[in-house]
Amino acid sequence: MYKFFFKRLLDITISGLALLAIGWLLVLIAIFLHFANKGAGAFFYQERPGKDEKIFKVIKFKSMTDERDKDGNLLPEEQRLTKIGAFIRKFSIDELPQLVNVFKGDMAFIGPRPLLVKYLPLYSKEQHRRHEVRPGMSGWAQVNGRNNITWTEKFKLDVWYVDNVTLWVDIKVIFLTIKNVLVSKDIVLTTGPFTGDN
Repeated sequence: MYKFFFKRLLDITISGLALLAIGWLLVLIAIFLHFANKGAGAFFYQERPGKDEKIFKVIKFKSMTDERDKDGNLLPEEQRLTKIGAFIRKFSIDELPQLVNVFKGDMAFIGPRPLLVKYLPLYSKEQHRRHEVRPGMSGWAQVNGRNNITWTEKFKLDVWYVDNVTLWVDIKVIFLTIKNVLVSKDIVLTTGPFTGDN
């Protein structure tokens, strides 16, 4: 019952209340990023596969500029990452706009992280099962290693979550996520091959 009804009800309620409570903060961060990113914008949109592999656009705060070299190529990420961008990544503040995705139903608070669309053909049949539930702002794999485990291990943890969705597992993930963010555990500021973050 929780997996098919109450989980979504809680997502709608909590994300809606959160947006009302911190909407002013999101606007303030967006203003800072508008100037820090030198005209590149405050938000980053990218297509990701959701539940049943339905494509949606994930929303994040943009942490890098779009500065290019003399040939028109983007500069290396470490040169484009701003100080405020590094800060919001370190504390996962860049993920907060995904509250909108949760409210809309594209995502859930807890679930497998949505990865890039182009990697869909590379998944095994078992790995595709990670899309049987809505992707999450945080997930079982993120609190069990995040960037310190292999992608194969992450996918196994994602599938485990799909088969074990309960209120208590979600609560555990929420508390572990908060703990990891506060101590900056398993957080890497550079982008990974499956993330495409900006």
